Amino acid sequence: MSDLIDAQGFRANVGIVLIRDAGDVFLGGRSDGRGWQFPQGGVLRDETAEQALFRELREEVGLEPDDVQILAATRQWLRYRLPRRYVRRRSRPMCIGQKQRWFLLRMLGSEDRLRFDLTGRPEFDSWRWVDYWSPVREVIYFKRNVYARALEELGRQAFPDGPPPRPDWWSETVLRPERRPAARRAAAPAAEAAD
Repeated sequence: MSDLIDAQGFRANVGIVLIRDAGDVFLGGRSDGRGWQFPQGGVLRDETAEQALFRELREEVGLEPDDVQILAATRQWLRYRLPRRYVRRRSRPMCIGQKQRWFLLRMLGSEDRLRFDLTGRPEFDSWRWVDYWSPVREVIYFKRNVYARALEELGRQAFPDGPPPRPDWWSETVLRPERRPAARRAAAPAAEAAD
């Protein structure tokens, strides 16, 4: 079994937005110390996006299908490109980014169902509940656009009166892919040459 990478170099992936009745969403603290994100993971060659969703849900946060209810899913794959320094140029096929199907799930059980120790290399070592839009600001810069687009679409499908109001910091620039700051971009070629 291996990940699905399409002819353009995008790895098929599922993203999971776990919401509870209060309207806030789960945000996991990465065990490698690289910030906060939603659960997500690759789609394997022999599985559907929904099968990958439930496999990743169990592996990353310990929840089973009976612990959640699917509220909404994005209609299409949402794509993001990896910054050049994260592209593994020697891998075949080369992966230049991810295409993700996003799912909004309502958590039905209690928080004591959450577990991070079901795999040898846990994705998360901490978690917290945050307001609906906060993950857009907290995730690593190159994923912000896809987080914003996923939450926009899922919110329109899942909330009868529309998604929660956008926060004061929101602007249409959040929906555009972010670029690396110029200073880091200038320093990148030397580091990437060594990759």
